Amino acid sequence: MKLHDNATGSAKVTYGTLLIEGLNIAYREAGDPGNPQLVLLHGFPASSHQYRNLIPALADRFHVLAPDYPGFGNSDQPDPAKFPYTFEKLSEITEKFLKAKGFSRFGLFMQDYGGPVGFRIIERHPEWAEWLIIQNSNAYEVGFTAAWDAIRNALWKKRGPETEEPLYGLLQREGIKGVYLHGHKSPELISPDNWNVDSFFMERPNAKRVQLDLFYDYKTNVELYGQWQKSLRERQPKTIIFWGQNDVFFTREGGEAYLRDLPQAEMHRLDSGHFAVEDSLEVIASNIHRFYSEKVSPASQAATSRSAAQ
Repeated sequence: MKLHDNATGSAKVTYGTLLIEGLNIAYREAGDPGNPQLVLLHGFPASSHQYRNLIPALADRFHVLAPDYPGFGNSDQPDPAKFPYTFEKLSEITEKFLKAKGFSRFGLFMQDYGGPVGFRIIERHPEWAEWLIIQNSNAYEVGFTAAWDAIRNALWKKRGPETEEPLYGLLQREGIKGVYLHGHKSPELISPDNWNVDSFFMERPNAKRVQLDLFYDYKTNVELYGQWQKSLRERQPKTIIFWGQNDVFFTREGGEAYLRDLPQAEMHRLDSGHFAVEDSLEVIASNIHRFYSEKVSPASQAATSRSAAQ
């Protein structure tokens, strides 16, 4: 079933669910299905709600699809005692979701957790990702801020009540609010709907356990960084990077590190934080449109081929 908002034309956003492995996976979708496909993968502690403004801003040119992972947003949240909340499993569910929706050649926007999910998918299906959009999604050791210390230096070494307890503050309303506001020079531009929505979902039974499981499993992403970097170097996907310079979780150096492996990537350093789309929507949306037209579209590819032949 789909619910429709009041928008008209290509910017109309629809909301639906799709049954994947017995789970209802919620998603937002907009744009003409005949347009180039664009997948938006969300971060922590959010859901596709974080793209509520970006989706209609891109829907005039792209067929946009943004799912909620299991345990996030409006998707089902199976019991963590019975369902493995790992990034590998989230990527498998998301991959099956994309297949079911007929998405097999697309641009991939990865923010925060979207990186570990997205990189796993395109490692298995490198032909799926036509181009990449990276926004504060880490793939380098140098990218971790001190906010990770309690996870990296304690939880990953010995998981238990004593190493989990310091992390609960990040899962409370004020902690979530802090993630959204940190590093944003104009906090009045950040809608309170963000932390109120996320906090609502975080109060579901077992929701905090789900997030602690993923905090612990994040170490498996670090183990794959070298593989992902190697793939970027070898494949050289067309890539545009938007990096909030004041992110609470990921350093500026983490954004710059991508340029070592992708020297042709386009970098936009934003005076923003973790959720840069909140206060840099116009910059992000307009540059995505331009980058696709200039570097990715069939017309730009044909022009490049003609130039190379001359």
